[in-house]
Amino acid sequence: MIVTVTPNPSIDRTIAIDAIERGGLIRARRATSEAAGKGLNVSRALAEQGVETIAVLPLASDTAATYLGLLAGAIPLRTVAIPGAVRTNVSLVEPDGTVTKVNEPGPILSEAQAEAILAAATDATREGWIVGCGSLPPGAPLDFYARLARLASSDRRIAVDSSGEALAAAASAGASLIKPNLSELETIAGRKLTTLGEAVDAACETVAAGVGSVLLSVGRHGAVWVASGGTVVHAEAAVPDAANNVGAGDALLAGFLARGAGAPALSEAVAWSIAALRSPGTRMLPLTDADRRAVVVHDRVDRDRVLSA
Repeated sequence: MIVTVTPNPSIDRTIAIDAIERGGLIRARRATSEAAGKGLNVSRALAEQGVETIAVLPLASDTAATYLGLLAGAIPLRTVAIPGAVRTNVSLVEPDGTVTKVNEPGPILSEAQAEAILAAATDATREGWIVGCGSLPPGAPLDFYARLARLASSDRRIAVDSSGEALAAAASAGASLIKPNLSELETIAGRKLTTLGEAVDAACETVAAGVGSVLLSVGRHGAVWVASGGTVVHAEAAVPDAANNVGAGDALLAGFLARGAGAPALSEAVAWSIAALRSPGTRMLPLTDADRRAVVVHDRVDRDRVLSA
């Protein structure tokens, strides 16, 4: 069982445009809306691949019907009722795949509501993975994911995909797995990381400090998994038909956990990410054999590779 926790869910509005024009009138070519949030995206990718999952999240009363209608029962939920309206995140997608995002802050989450979400997650499973994902809404305790990390047991592991202080706190609390991108790892390391070797070193330091392992996404350079004992695996793929990078990291994490969260899982995880990159919206397209064939797993890490955007 893989349980996801999304403290700040959203309705993701994806709008296809010809080009960004500041101060002008932009006419959309098409638009879609999806029930989303990083943890929910992970659960949806898992469910579509037949992996048992439950998504835990706050359900804002003013927009509950809309959110549940968009989700259409695709994923089993455990919800905590809160007042207010779910946030709307807008992605402006240009023809070359460039995405400009505007994310709302979300409704206020009280201390009591945050604790109720954590309790719902631990009640959902006594074994397997609990995955905390995304930003924290206003009012939520900054150590929310650290509290989640401390709920690990011999049978239950905790993964965290967040940013800033929330992710750093989870790392300090000894999360079983964290999934930063390059800038998020730089925040934890406290320095700029310009090469793949420097990024691997920073991830190794994070593992040595108590994190179980690090799944690092490095954009077009793929993903790296770093674990104790000096284990480092790098995989990547060229995606010439990438349509939208929103949700690719969520699919990466979902695929990695679904296939066992070890070195052999990285290739499948990158394939799931490819399927998400090819999707025009947040929802991952069906995984194909072509996605899997596109993945290259390297025998060694090219430490001198410059991690340009």
